[in-house]
Amino acid sequence: MTKKRDLRIELIRSKIADIEESVSLVEANLPPSFQEFSELGLVKDGIYKRMEFSIESIIDILSIINSDLRLSIPEAEEDFIENLGRNGILTQSMVDKVRRMKGFRNIIVHRYGRIDDLLAYKILTENLQDFGEFIESIDQFLEENSAKTKKLDS
Repeated sequence: MTKKRDLRIELIRSKIADIEESVSLVEANLPPSFQEFSELGLVKDGIYKRMEFSIESIIDILSIINSDLRLSIPEAEEDFIENLGRNGILTQSMVDKVRRMKGFRNIIVHRYGRIDDLLAYKILTENLQDFGEFIESIDQFLEENSAKTKKLDS
């Protein structure tokens, strides 16, 4: 019989705090126009790095949940993202958003010197709220999971 592993809630919350800090820094430094953004130099590079770090933290959180709940042994990152959707931990809408975030992260990581700044600026200005939505969905899951665990322990 496989022993149920407890969720590493403190680690998840620590990663959520990292995401919140990074997104806050991006929001504080993201100028209102593309022209200003394109001229930021090192600040723009910092924005890209903070986005990369935030998206990697999201992937880490999802991996931790998948592993701790022993939902599956994924062959690729896409597998556990999809699996969390199938198990009702993420909505299909959030699964799609995480997939798009991961795609943006891959652009940042693999095309760093050749990032299309206009496309990146558009993604940033139109999708930063997705990070907050992700955090809300994970917070809700953690609360529900905690309530179930307390009920089982009683």
